[in-house]
Amino acid sequence: MTNKILITYATCTGSTVGVAEAIGKSLSEGGALVEVLPMQAVKELASYQAVVAGSAIQNQRWLPEAIQFIQMHQSELSSKPFAAFLVCMTLAMRNGEKYRPFVAEFMAPVRALVQPVSQGLFAGALDIRKVPSASERFKFRLSVFFGVWKEGDHRDWEAIRAWAESLRPQLIG
Repeated sequence: MTNKILITYATCTGSTVGVAEAIGKSLSEGGALVEVLPMQAVKELASYQAVVAGSAIQNQRWLPEAIQFIQMHQSELSSKPFAAFLVCMTLAMRNGEKYRPFVAEFMAPVRALVQPVSQGLFAGALDIRKVPSASERFKFRLSVFFGVWKEGDHRDWEAIRAWAESLRPQLIG
């Protein structure tokens, strides 16, 4: 095992990639060796001293491939420092902070498998053109029309960096 940290993610429209890259950049600037990979590209975890895994939220759940990743690697993730994050548009709603406890519960299936040393909850970006399903695009258009959400990038880069920096002592030791 090296002293390398894996930042891995599952994304739907690309917002989670940016969050994972920002976490990786922050840890790297702090002196850590970091690799940022989509979950489907991760072949093994033995060469990493710690893992940070994140998923976009769809229908109030981690993406299926993200939960499968945690299930498949549950034993190894339980034996090394592990942190988890999610990217969810609910946090971008008007008064989104009041939904934080509700959104935190989307981590319950992950916590049931592996207890993270830390959890990050972040708003995403909404580009309706990137939403894969026509019915979901329609729902988002209606939500934007009625003022539930605004299109655009709602990620709080400062909060993402701060969370990543708080991870360093928990992951590197």
